[in-house]
Amino acid sequence: MDDNSAPISPATLKFLARLVTVLTATMIVGLLVIVGLLVTRFWGYDTVARPVVPDSIALPDGTNATAFTQGRDWYAIVTDDNRILIYDRQSGTLRQTVTVERQE
Repeated sequence: MDDNSAPISPATLKFLARLVTVLTATMIVGLLVIVGLLVTRFWGYDTVARPVVPDSIALPDGTNATAFTQGRDWYAIVTDDNRILIYDRQSGTLRQTVTVERQE
């Protein structure tokens, strides 16, 4: 082993010790902030108002639903035969049918 290396000064060791302590404290505070944000974000998640979805929807014969979306007083079903069926939210009756055509 070669003993030609310069000795490390005590001031450098104190600086490194303080640096490690500060970085450790920073990591702990950061972890606590992340955990705190997750807890406050998901606290009371069950009390958040969720959209009201109809219990059942009567689709025309031969159609299969592929997507669902809704507005304040309507909801729409996208079918696999390229139609959008728009229903009234209160009565459940079909308001409008939109045929989606492929553009080439």
